[in-house]
Amino acid sequence: MAALPRDLTSAPDAVNTVRVASRLNRFCLCPQQELKVEAAFPRVAAAPLYIPQAAFEAMRDTVAAIHRVAALPGWQAQALAEAPASAAFDPGHPGVLYGYDFHLGAERPQLIEINSNAGGALISTALLAAQNSCCRELHGVIPAQEAETAEQAILDSFLREWRLARGEQPLKRIAIVDENPSQQYLLPEFLRFVALFARAGIEALICDPRELQTGAGGLAVNGAAVDLIYNRLTDFYLEAPHLAALRDAYLASQVVLTPHPRSHALYADKRHLARLSDAILLASLGAAAADIAQLTAHVPPTRRVTPAQADELWRNRRRLFFKPVAAYGSHGAYEGAKLTRTVFEKLIHEDYVAQEMVAPSLRHAVVENEVVELKADVRCYVYDGTIQLIAARLYRGQTTNFRTPGGGFATVCVTAG
Repeated sequence: MAALPRDLTSAPDAVNTVRVASRLNRFCLCPQQELKVEAAFPRVAAAPLYIPQAAFEAMRDTVAAIHRVAALPGWQAQALAEAPASAAFDPGHPGVLYGYDFHLGAERPQLIEINSNAGGALISTALLAAQNSCCRELHGVIPAQEAETAEQAILDSFLREWRLARGEQPLKRIAIVDENPSQQYLLPEFLRFVALFARAGIEALICDPRELQTGAGGLAVNGAAVDLIYNRLTDFYLEAPHLAALRDAYLASQVVLTPHPRSHALYADKRHLARLSDAILLASLGAAAADIAQLTAHVPPTRRVTPAQADELWRNRRRLFFKPVAAYGSHGAYEGAKLTRTVFEKLIHEDYVAQEMVAPSLRHAVVENEVVELKADVRCYVYDGTIQLIAARLYRGQTTNFRTPGGGFATVCVTAG
């Protein structure tokens, strides 16, 4: 581990944990893990990220508040009214592995967006298992969680989805479904899921949705009946023609699908960011005062983009981030300060939201024998309102990416007071 300042290594109990995390992120230059992860893994960051205990608690409480708000009848009525028909079907289970993405900001964590089929969880648990332990010996620094505990929580969420849908029937076979999965960046994670399910005595396979076959009892792959589908598709409402068999089987309750269209409609639609940051609207829906205070403190002000607001949005663009409602993975997103007038004139006629900019955390790391500064966001993997796993992604540029040297998935450690 690289040398640390004296005031960090000898920090007394009363030291503010925000300062401890910030200093570790700047001065602790040890590599992320002692063991080499598998060569086939997606890009792994050069260093772990440190966050203060207060930030963890704020993210936990924000996730819980959103879960309560999303259960309100008024919230659900508004969300489902804007969603395609497939979202109206309630399969009776919440959906696995939501991703709540935060920037820690200068004062408090700020929710950037919610994803309904967040990737990278089992890549992150692999990194946890290989985590360099040197900083655990420092005063007040602990891993956010242990790999085995996080993996068991993820497995338990799939088993609960099945029980809610099928009771005590045995779960025999899971299909992990994505478009052209052999070419997916996160194929190594799919393989880890196969192994995780196998350890629980459940057969799992990876397939393209075109490989799903319709039969009298539901769906099959190569003649083998599929009980549950782990959905990694980014066609969140199953609208493409080649997804008709999957959509029909899901709507007929012939297969358990998780996550599902309703989960995306209730949580991950980016228009919800405007609702979550609007205290008046939240109150009108019946949200508790404490939840309104939590959300408006931790969801940046966000608005729908309309042509009527064009002049104001253009004037204030340098402090705004523009996101398309229907896209994923930062596709079509623009930092306002770098937005050209031509692109702006186009997007105001499309379905976008504009969110107040929030500074990401910064992490210094050694990359090719040089200390570089990387941005960081924090992803909370969530099931039914509870955080199962926390990970980070380090990057350079205006949006999260995995192209940056030294960037990629990173473990998270908490500086506890």
